[in-house]
Amino acid sequence: MPRTPPKGHRPPPAEPSASNGAHSEARGSRADSFGRAAQSLRRELRTTAADLGRALDLRGRVHRHPYAMVAAAVGVGYVLGGGLFTRTTARLLGLAGRVAGLPMMRNELIGLAEAMISGTAVEEEAPSNPSSDIPSPS
Repeated sequence: MPRTPPKGHRPPPAEPSASNGAHSEARGSRADSFGRAAQSLRRELRTTAADLGRALDLRGRVHRHPYAMVAAAVGVGYVLGGGLFTRTTARLLGLAGRVAGLPMMRNELIGLAEAMISGTAVEEEAPSNPSSDIPSPS
């Protein structure tokens, strides 16, 4: 039993017509144009990357400060990996804030201890009023 083509199916033309040749030439010229544009873009990107590399001097920086560059790479990877707005980041920032506050707390505690040892306790009363020594007229 012979198969029938589905509805709406047209068999390919037996001979290429003049209009098909014009369409294929137009497609070919567009493809060539896209190819040239892609090559031009590739050259531009390579030039820009080379300029950026020279400006940043990454090779020299890695050679001079290898551990700092590894830490920077880890940080950039963490941020680009989506770790910026996570609980881990909040905890790390909280810990960093506490560690940064330690020197200030240490200085305050040392000042308080020195005041206690010397016997001059810091009193937190209302500031004295120099005019209070004068008796009131009442």
